[in-house]
Amino acid sequence: MATRIRLKRMGAKKNPFYRVVVADSRSPRNGRFIEEIGFYDPTTDPATINIDEEKALKWLANGAKPSDTAKSLFQKQGIMAKFAANRK
Repeated sequence: MATRIRLKRMGAKKNPFYRVVVADSRSPRNGRFIEEIGFYDPTTDPATINIDEEKALKWLANGAKPSDTAKSLFQKQGIMAKFAANRK
C-alpha cells in the first residue's frame, strides 16, 4: 500500500485549517486516513504548525511520501533534516 503524508482541509468557508494525515495515496483529499499526525493553521499570525515529530519520523521511515506542502511544513519544523540524518 502506497501511503502519503498530506493535508486534510477542515474549517469553515474562507477560514481553513488543515490536519496533517497519513493516508492511502488512492483515497480522496478529505477521505479516509490511517493516522492524524498534526495540524496546520495558516490563518493565525504567524501560522500555527503542530506536528508530532515521532509519528512523522516513523511514517517517513516506513516509506510514506510527503506531499509538497507537507514536506515544506516538515522542513520548517526540522523533521526532514532529522530524517535525512537518521538515514545516513
